[in-house]
Amino acid sequence: MIDPRLRSLRVVARCGTITAAAEDLGYTPSALSHQIRTLSRDLGTPLLEPDGRRVRLTAAAGTLLRRADGLIAHWEDIRADVHRTSGHALGRLRLAGFSTAASAMLPSVAVAAVRAFPDSEVRIIEAEPLACFDMLLAEAADVAVVVGTATLPPTDDPRFEQRPLVDDALDLLVPVGHRLAEQERVRLSDAADEPWIMDRPGSAHHHLVSTACAAAGFNPRQAHEVTEWDTGAALVAAGFGVALVPRLARVPGEDETVRVPLRGDPTPSRHVRTSVRAGTSEQPEIALALRELRVVAARVAAAGGVTRR
Repeated sequence: MIDPRLRSLRVVARCGTITAAAEDLGYTPSALSHQIRTLSRDLGTPLLEPDGRRVRLTAAAGTLLRRADGLIAHWEDIRADVHRTSGHALGRLRLAGFSTAASAMLPSVAVAAVRAFPDSEVRIIEAEPLACFDMLLAEAADVAVVVGTATLPPTDDPRFEQRPLVDDALDLLVPVGHRLAEQERVRLSDAADEPWIMDRPGSAHHHLVSTACAAAGFNPRQAHEVTEWDTGAALVAAGFGVALVPRLARVPGEDETVRVPLRGDPTPSRHVRTSVRAGTSEQPEIALALRELRVVAARVAAAGGVTRR
């Protein structure tokens, strides 16, 4: 068995504070602090040191976690082999994903899991990509579907197994009657002079839109700031501007707006990938969820929605 205090130390390293790590793990801060102190005492070396209002790993703790990554992944692989041999499932499956995945992909996965493992508890959690990785480390989630961004753990991070799933193309959303609404495809630069409806600066979607527009040769003039697709669609429908929306996203009021596919090289898209804890991909419910996500991706791709990866 793997010492659970190693899992706790991993989460502290990820969060940077005892309080935030305790919240992710479902502990009180005092209980988590006690765990780390006893681990430090057993090893005979300090593991954390103060860093302003945060904490950071000591050099010894960094070595411990680097060595533990492979150990934990190997243990998870052993568990998967044991479950395959015994014919018993884990008994639970926690699926985490950003809002579009949570609505467009995860319900089908959950249905398949319930059918295959009727005695297992299946749960869907909507969360931002960075929070999904925190939940994976804390074992509060088993499978995460995320949009790749620079702020996420890299795909070669030894704590996780990450695989590309789909490329989710972005469409230009315009109101009915707009000059571009009747076009079969448009270039992003065709909307350079339009007012833009975008997410808040600093968000992943704002960065994606800004980068795509910069590649097309212009800086978008943001007229309104929104965080939800329904708000953005309502503003587009009312004629307050245009927006870029992922093809997977279900946009309300589609009788008042028009999605116009983009042409050009490259056309902007979101790169969606799956992530699980290293060594867990063959555990029964997790393996089924990953297979079913591929099925869903293929089905959407066949319908012209996204590009399967």
